[in-house]
Amino acid sequence: MTYSVVAHCKKTSQYGIAIATYSPSVGARCPILVPGKGVASVQAVANPQLNRLAAQLIESGRCARNIVEELQSCDPFPASRQLSVIDIYGHSYASTGANNATWAGHITGDGYACAGNVLVGESVIAAMAAAFEASSNEPLAERLMRSLEAGRDAGGQPEGQNSAALLLSGDECFPIVDLRVDLNDAPEAELRRIWDWHRPMVPYYLQRAVTPSVPRWWQWRMENVPGWRARHLGSAK
Repeated sequence: MTYSVVAHCKKTSQYGIAIATYSPSVGARCPILVPGKGVASVQAVANPQLNRLAAQLIESGRCARNIVEELQSCDPFPASRQLSVIDIYGHSYASTGANNATWAGHITGDGYACAGNVLVGESVIAAMAAAFEASSNEPLAERLMRSLEAGRDAGGQPEGQNSAALLLSGDECFPIVDLRVDLNDAPEAELRRIWDWHRPMVPYYLQRAVTPSVPRWWQWRMENVPGWRARHLGSAK
C-alpha cells in the first residue's frame, strides 16, 4: 500500500527517499537511510527487523542487488515484500514480491528506483520516474518531492494516501532532512508545505550543529527569508 522513490545524487553524493502510503506513519516504518552509504525502502508489508538488517548491509558496502538478495534469503515472507535499494556506488536495484497486491511493480534508472504496490496502475510509477528524470537540474530533495507528487497526480492508490515522508543525507553522519506527515488526508500536499518552509533552513541547522552561538532559528530565518517575520513579533508568515 505504498509508493516511493529512492535516489542518489552524483553531484552532491546525497542519498534520499520520498514515500507515501494509505497507512499512517510510513516514515517510521519503511525508509532506511545510511548517510554516505545508501538508502532503501522495505515496503508492502513493512518489517522493522529487515530495516535493521538492510542498514547493516548498506553500511558494509554491499552492492544493491546483493543487499536485496540477502534480505530475501533470510525473510520468511519474501513474496510479501517490495524492496528498493541504492548502494554506496549509486547503483539501484528493486524487487516486487509475487504476493504484492495489484497493481504492483518498480522501475530502476541511473541512481534511482521507483516502486509501488496497491496502485491504480503502472502509470503511477512511470510518472514518478519521468518526473525524477525531468528535474535533474534541481537539488535531490526537490526531485524526490516532485517524483512523489507525480505519483499522486497519476492516481496514487485507490484508497488515497494518509502519510508521507522525505529523508535526505549528505556528508554528515546524520540525516540533514527528516520530515514526516504521519496522518493527513492529503499527506503529499502537507509534506510539500513543510518542505517548502524547511528548505531554506537546512544550512542553518547544519551550521547550528557545530556552532552553537548562531542566532535562534527565527532570527536567522528573518535575516535569510525575505518577507518572513516571527509569529511572536506579529504579522507572522
